[in-house]
This record gives sequence, structure tokens and C-alpha cells, in this order.
Amino acid sequence: MDKRRWGVLLIGLVFALTIVGYFYTPYDPSEVQIARRFAPPSIKHPFGTDHFGRDVFSRILVGGGVSLLIGVVAVLLGSVLGAALGLVAGFRGVLWDELFMRLSTALQSFPSILLALLLATIWEPGIQVLIWSITIGNIPNFLRVTRSQVLSIKTRPYVEAARALGASDLRIMVRHIVPNLKDALTVQFTVSLAGAILVEASLSYLGVGLQPPYPSWGRILREAQPYASLAPWLVFVPGLFIAITVIGFNLLGDNWIFRREEALIKRIQ
Repeated sequence: MDKRRWGVLLIGLVFALTIVGYFYTPYDPSEVQIARRFAPPSIKHPFGTDHFGRDVFSRILVGGGVSLLIGVVAVLLGSVLGAALGLVAGFRGVLWDELFMRLSTALQSFPSILLALLLATIWEPGIQVLIWSITIGNIPNFLRVTRSQVLSIKTRPYVEAARALGASDLRIMVRHIVPNLKDALTVQFTVSLAGAILVEASLSYLGVGLQPPYPSWGRILREAQPYASLAPWLVFVPGLFIAITVIGFNLLGDNWIFRREEALIKRIQ
């Protein structure tokens, strides 16, 4: 099985479980049952129960939907903003290029985790802090990728021909440049999604992400840490789902790069 199939399999499994979690969970993920706390994995509770007696499987289903939703929304916002700035910087050049590249450098000096801690002092910790910190952290990546692609594409013969025929800058960008950004942006999107899942888990683990009683994979991992020696499944299960998701997105991105290189080699031959 190649990388693409493994990536699709892993991501498909995670998305299938989280979609199920939107409509059905075996138990209420927030229901406290002290009498069944630290129950080991069983048929009744596939992933056991936590220190409050809550069903870990139900919390993983709901928490996965939250983690993926935050990651997708944040990366989507970052990609749109970053690609728009990179398109202008690469196509217009000179002043715009200098301005937006300085902006990119400034944003890169604030890692998402430090930015989230700063935003948490302005707003209350929660989804808003997660989304904006991940979004701002992804803008420089998409800006630089888009700019480098635009600088290459705008010198190609078909772009020069369109300009010679009197096409406006807007038409050239929309008809001839933007469609050719698809491959590069798709690869960057999958890689950024993997990073966003890790950042969300890290921020929730630090306590500036989603707040109780709402679950996310990072929050579940944080709450499980004090009981790792007593109930190791509480740490293993959310960590496993985070790892599976990150590996799946990275496999998809690597496969896309490999296919682009194959297509390029065939064109040259």
C-alpha cells in the first residue's frame, strides 16, 4: 500500500469516527459517574473511563470533531490570508513585496504557542484564542509559498502572451496564476493541518485552549497526565489519535509532492 492509501486510510478513519461523534456517542461525554472511575478498557467502555468516570471513547469521538474543526478553520483562514498577501507580493513586486515579506518575518518571530499565551491574556482562553493563534502562525507559510510560485509563474510565456494581448493584471492573476497555485497550496495545506492538530493539542494541554467540560484531544491528554501510572490508557488513547492524524496528513502531503515530481519528470522526458 502506497503513502496516499495509507494517508487516506488513517485520515478517513479519524474523520469517520469524528463524524459519528457528531450524531451518536455511547455515553454522554460529560456525564460524571464516580462509581465507575478508572474502569479499564472493556466491551462496555472500549477505551476505559477517566478519573470522573466519563467514557473515554465518547470523549475521543467528540474531542476529535472539536480538534479537527479548529485545525481546518484556522488553516483555511491562514491559507486564504497568506495566499492573498503572497499573490500581491509576488505579482506586484517592489514595495508590496518588501512590505509583505517584512510582515511575514515579523509574524514568524511569534510562535503559535507564545502568541496563544499572549492572546489568552487579552481574551479568555478558548476556541477564539486557538483559531487566531493557529491562523496567524500559518499566514507566513502560505505567504512565502505563494510568493515563490507567483515569481516563477509570472515569467512564463503564456503570461507574457496574455499581457501582450492587453489582459489586465486582475485577469492574469485570476485566469493564469491562481489555477497554477493549486498543487503547492494543497501540499502546504496538508502539512499545516498536521501542524495545527499538534498546536491545538499543545495549547489545550497548556490550558489556554478549550476549557472544561468540553473535550478536545489535547484537553483529554492534559487531564489524564496525573493518572498516567494508575490508568495508562487515559494517556495512550488521545496520544494515539493525535499521532494517527498527524501521520495521515503528512503522508498525504508527501504523496502529493511525489506525484508532482513524477509529472514534472514526464513532461521533461
